[in-house]
Amino acid sequence: MTSKPKKVGLSVGELIVKAVAASKERNGLSVAALKKALAAGGYDVDKNKARVKTAIKSLVAKGTLVQTKGTGASGSFKMNRVTETKCQFSRHLLSNAEFILKKKN
Repeated sequence: MTSKPKKVGLSVGELIVKAVAASKERNGLSVAALKKALAAGGYDVDKNKARVKTAIKSLVAKGTLVQTKGTGASGSFKMNRVTETKCQFSRHLLSNAEFILKKKN
């Protein structure tokens, strides 16, 4: 029995994060708009409804997304500011560490 080759490309969660991050809406991106964005990107939303739903729920549970309206996997979602600032902070620390190493050499 041979195993299936691993699919190339971004995971559903990564696609969702990308779509929500690209949104400039103040109250976040609704699930309907999110599904439209995924479909426009070439993802088959009708075939993978359950996968999209579980990905949204897990991203909210992890703290990557914040739910601004609704409950469960419905409503509107936006990026969590804490994770954005953590990323910027870690990048800032990394650049400081590189600066110190260059200064020592």
